[in-house]
Amino acid sequence: MKIDMHIHTNFSDGNLSPFEVIDKAKENGLDIISITDHDTINAYNDELFKYAKDNNIKLINGVEISTKYNKIGIHVLGYNFDLNNKELKDKLYKLRNSRHDYLYNVSNKLNKLGYILDIDELNKIDAVTKAHIASNIVDNNENEKLLIKVFGHIPNRGEFIETIMNEGCPAYVEKETITPKEASILIKQAGGEVILAHPVAYYYEDNLDEKDIDEIIKIMDIDGIETTYIYIDKNGIKHNDIDKWNKYAKKNNLKTTIGSDFHKEDGIHPTIGLINERITHE
Repeated sequence: MKIDMHIHTNFSDGNLSPFEVIDKAKENGLDIISITDHDTINAYNDELFKYAKDNNIKLINGVEISTKYNKIGIHVLGYNFDLNNKELKDKLYKLRNSRHDYLYNVSNKLNKLGYILDIDELNKIDAVTKAHIASNIVDNNENEKLLIKVFGHIPNRGEFIETIMNEGCPAYVEKETITPKEASILIKQAGGEVILAHPVAYYYEDNLDEKDIDEIIKIMDIDGIETTYIYIDKNGIKHNDIDKWNKYAKKNNLKTTIGSDFHKEDGIHPTIGLINERITHE
């Protein structure tokens, strides 16, 4: 069976609508998928579940919650929870609102650095993310001269985020967030399962080793980790550490999941189902 448990839509920072995601999943021959938008479950409704079923795709409800652990951003995936759980819905609503407060605060810093961004257009996005903001800047021709001056070239959005927006960078703004443990409790009290998203990313982005991951897992009391995941660094280099994290999961008696972390077709990142990565799903 072909599975992809980590897909984003235009309800967060993806390009496709939820229905277009189903279409692409069918085109790519998938059997089971989950839409895991950032801090929102608004993609889900009865019509979408019916559309997936009519296309012979099992749709498992999911979400990706942004959290902080020792000043490092940790993403927590939740699956099979009650979509109508009030506590979870209320917390996700507050987190989405905090994203817009962040947008205004970070835009002020970016403007002072000389970058031009369309704040009105960005504010229309329900779950606005750093990726939206970075894309709005790097895709704007008015920023071309400044970007070339700073980077020596037009950066991709990941490079812009890691150089300009992350902690310790000139446009860093701390936003309201929750801890991995709090996210785990929210998901579990809603009847769901908790998965640590892409530990490979924390290894390459934040220099976390297996002992650090051990500590996070202990704090969260998770059910599994996302092991089948291709990490693309800010230089566009692919890192396939799937075997390493599968062994880690087995050693720690954890479930494993498969995720493309799909946002859009760009010829670099994995597409839905990771079919462009020649990975066998078992």
